[in-house]
Amino acid sequence: MLAPAQGSPRLRLRLRMSGAVGLWLVAGLVLVASVAVAITIGPSELTTTDVGRVVWAKLAGGESGLSRIQDGIVWDLRLPRTLLAALCGAGLAVCGVILQSLLRNPLADPFVLGVSSGASTGAVSIVVLGAGAGSIGLTGGAFIGAVGAFALVLLLAHVAGGTTDRVVLAGIAATQLFSALTSFIVFSSADAEQTRGVLFWLLGSLASASWLDVAVCGVLVGAGLVICLLNASVLDAFTFGQDAAASLGVAVTRARVLLLVVTALITAVIVSTSGAIGFVGLVLPHAARALVGVRHRLLLPTAALLGALFLVWVDTAARTVIDPQEMPVGVATALVGVPAFMVILMRKGRRA
Repeated sequence: MLAPAQGSPRLRLRLRMSGAVGLWLVAGLVLVASVAVAITIGPSELTTTDVGRVVWAKLAGGESGLSRIQDGIVWDLRLPRTLLAALCGAGLAVCGVILQSLLRNPLADPFVLGVSSGASTGAVSIVVLGAGAGSIGLTGGAFIGAVGAFALVLLLAHVAGGTTDRVVLAGIAATQLFSALTSFIVFSSADAEQTRGVLFWLLGSLASASWLDVAVCGVLVGAGLVICLLNASVLDAFTFGQDAAASLGVAVTRARVLLLVVTALITAVIVSTSGAIGFVGLVLPHAARALVGVRHRLLLPTAALLGALFLVWVDTAARTVIDPQEMPVGVATALVGVPAFMVILMRKGRRA
């Protein structure tokens, strides 16, 4: 009678793992189909067959049979934008999972560390003040600002004691500081046109997506996801608190710094390419936990796939729902994410 009792947890884990793999396969297929369909949505008349022909022609070095304008719309405009949306959604969702586990705060998201505000200050410095515009550009300035903000958060947290609550407080302080610096630069030096452009970028926009952005974001998000998966057991231990993690043999400080650095770098590259997009890292981790539970080996890929799907369709809606104008994608994610998060909170309140 003892063998079945001892084997039942393993059996449950295997069943959950097989269910998660099936979910990943379905979600992956839906994601590929979503990318293909999203590219066809817009003023130009395109079909998924046209999209496939253009992609195959570009990869094989042949001709698609479509006009040069249609080729350009698919390959140069919509495909990199849609792929970047998927990568940003996946990266933000993974960052949300990591921060909510490390900080043991269900309301933590990738911008709690002040990275978004730092990136905003860096980007505004390039656009408005022209600092280094010829050498590093908008993306480079945003990235430098994001990394600088994170370095300040780590320094403040270390001086204050280095505990998780100190990291959160340091992030809040950095957010307020860099938000104030951004506002000061805009209102003291920018003209009306620059102010409109900066504000639109700060609300989140994928309109300027390029293949370079896709490549850089893909490498960092992919590498970050692999590192987090290799530390899945460490994250499981952090779920019970850092004292419990230390008792299980986890090098708490080293693991926390490594995962926070990974999170900050992923967030920095996303903000530098797409601006500030909120609620993805806050809501999607909760949806992923509802599907596969709290084990991070299952949770991280699930959150990444859900985040990618979510942002692909939200960005598609943002660029078409008020056509010919475009809604900032950060506004669209808030309009969808806030009601979803309210539903999650109400469900958790009923269970409690």
